[in-house]
Amino acid sequence: MMKRSGSVVMARLVGLVKPLIGYMILAILMGLAGHLCATFITIFGGFAVLDVLGLSNITIFGGFAVLDVLGLSNAPSLQFIFLAVSVFALVRGFLRYAEQACNHFIAFKLLALLRDKVFTALRRLTPAKLEGRDKGNLISIITSDIELLEVFYAHTISPICIAALFTVVMVGFIGSYHWLLGLTALISYVLVGIVIPIFTSKLSGSNGARLRGKSGALASFVLDSLRGLPEIVQYGQGEARVGRMNQLTDELAEDEARMKRVTGWNMAVTNTVILVCNIAMLLLSAHLVDFSGVVICTLSLMSSFGPVVALAALGATLQNTFAAGNRVLDILEETPVVHEITGKPPVVFSGASAQNISFSYPNGEQILCDFSVDIPQDRIIGIVGKSGSGKSTLLKLFMRFWQVQNGKIEISGTNVDEINTANLRNMEGFVTQETHLFQDTIRNNLKIAKLDATDAEIMAACKKASVHDFIMQLPKGYDTPVGELGDTLSGGERQRLGLARAFLHDAPFLLLDEPTSNLDSLNEAVILRSLHEERAGKTVILVSHRKSTMGIADVSYSVEHGRMS
Repeated sequence: MMKRSGSVVMARLVGLVKPLIGYMILAILMGLAGHLCATFITIFGGFAVLDVLGLSNITIFGGFAVLDVLGLSNAPSLQFIFLAVSVFALVRGFLRYAEQACNHFIAFKLLALLRDKVFTALRRLTPAKLEGRDKGNLISIITSDIELLEVFYAHTISPICIAALFTVVMVGFIGSYHWLLGLTALISYVLVGIVIPIFTSKLSGSNGARLRGKSGALASFVLDSLRGLPEIVQYGQGEARVGRMNQLTDELAEDEARMKRVTGWNMAVTNTVILVCNIAMLLLSAHLVDFSGVVICTLSLMSSFGPVVALAALGATLQNTFAAGNRVLDILEETPVVHEITGKPPVVFSGASAQNISFSYPNGEQILCDFSVDIPQDRIIGIVGKSGSGKSTLLKLFMRFWQVQNGKIEISGTNVDEINTANLRNMEGFVTQETHLFQDTIRNNLKIAKLDATDAEIMAACKKASVHDFIMQLPKGYDTPVGELGDTLSGGERQRLGLARAFLHDAPFLLLDEPTSNLDSLNEAVILRSLHEERAGKTVILVSHRKSTMGIADVSYSVEHGRMS
């Protein structure tokens, strides 16, 4: 994970607000006005007390009589003060609701935007950068980490801006009595709204990153355990898995408890500082201004910590939020192995070739070394070899899932790096050893290959893959759900559905990676016969470790240790 400072993470996250900047400004203005209304309810209460004490004739507002401000000539009456307080209370309620509604509208809109960006990034990174990646951790990022950012957008950006503007207004107001009182107010706001959050954030250290990491690890372990339940039961590993899950849960709980302790200390320190600042304002104003000034300035400071207290509370939670934001930014800013190609002239398939290609995975292991093969149009080319010899990797290079380090892969005499990605994938049909099925019906899983496919086309493809009769025996036929990851079907049934997808896609270039590895000899023979019969207009690379599968190939090659033999 890339290490970013909190300010960098915040800047990147704030950058996403640009499409909704108008709503954000509106929320900030409503929040500012609402906090001022709440504060001036207390201040006007102070005016009422002064009036009851017979001090209403004393000049207030630091030399600006209340009624001068309002364009009147006499001190405010109790009736006017109570009317103003009532208006402030009503307006405060409305503004508070409107501000929160606006902030949450921004937050949920941005969460939708963020999820769209994350899934777009994942599509760019797949499959190369996601091979072998911890899927449980990815799920944690996509769900809980992104949802945690809602707190940042709804309860962080706007409060920071509101606190800054509110501080300017209140420092000006209190400072109108005496500049030293204004400076005291400024120091008080800075201590509570800046110094304490920074101190708390430093005190939290890497707690947030550690918490998010352990949360992802726990999600990954639970997902792995659910997928492996049959094996866990078979080998009696239930207690061991539960023990490990409890250990991960306890470690996560310890980190959460540590963060809550920091939050508790934060609240205690904040309340203590506020009390000290209020006492300082009371004592200092007693020496600098008259009694009315003491009352108004002290009440003003006491009632105006709301916006900066909201910032103080952020200190303990920002580390967690920044950790989540950092993990999300890792995905958004990760560089894909291959980039999508657009803007190139369309290519029509007329054969393929690999010329002197060499390829190593990021771990440094060399898979292919100076490998070459020609794939003439309308031919079935068989490639046989042991597991790990580079057969599957060759097909991924033809699909341009990975980038060759040396040599070149060509389709119709054009380097695959110069062919539009959509064009390339439309020319190719790829069947892997393990067919992935989504938690949906058989029909919808097949239509992934062709969204507008008719029932007749779907059935024809399934007949070619020798799976139609099996489907028709099911209670709901093609509308039968396959379960999560297709777990209601056998490996051979899933593999035949993968072949049916390829037939439905009807691409001119078929890349078949061990298409019969999970089939018995009878079904293998049916599939191979169907491939041979339906080969018209098709060019096929047939990869297998079984020499028997090569019976339908026009030409067969043997691959050993990444070289042709």
